[in-house]
Amino acid sequence: MEKINFRKQLKSLYLASAKHISIVDIPRMNFFMVDGKGDPNTSKAYGQAVEALFSLSYTLKFMVKRGPLQIDYGVLPLESLWWADVPGAFEKGQKELWQWTAMIMQPEFISPPMFREAKAAVAGKKALPALPRVRFEAFEEGTAAQVLHIGPFSEEGPVIRRLHNFIEENGGSLRGKHHEIYLSDIRRAAPEKWKTIIRQPFN
Repeated sequence: MEKINFRKQLKSLYLASAKHISIVDIPRMNFFMVDGKGDPNTSKAYGQAVEALFSLSYTLKFMVKRGPLQIDYGVLPLESLWWADVPGAFEKGQKELWQWTAMIMQPEFISPPMFREAKAAVAGKKALPALPRVRFEAFEEGTAAQVLHIGPFSEEGPVIRRLHNFIEENGGSLRGKHHEIYLSDIRRAAPEKWKTIIRQPFN
């Protein structure tokens, strides 16, 4: 059976330094995605989206492992895009106005029919409110800068400003959505040890 470590294969995308900001070129990749809005800390919607994404991703992982492809791979980490339509709401931390897309990257051999099969399998086992809203979609960010934040999400502000300043000081202009990749299991790790890649596309 073939075994693939995508985090190792794609380490430039899923490995970052807390000391140094790096510039990466993000290719077109496929994701399971769920859209929503509101404060992720108080709204049930974000937690429901995360549960649906992981249930679907793990179901598909075991389908692939046991099926004709015979490939064993690790599920990729949770990621989220964040933005606000109200000017300044994101920067000011007005989380009730935030919009988001929660997502998990999928290997290139995952097809739409496989996605539909896995979705039907999960639906037959669990009543997950966000499952019907999960979509399978390609996403391409292009050039972006990224840095690792270590600590609770509430302390990301200075790291985000540092990232934005780096882009602007090097002649770039911000574009796209604020992107976070969650490398830690926050249910088990202490908040001061949480590791999050902060990514910002730019021109």
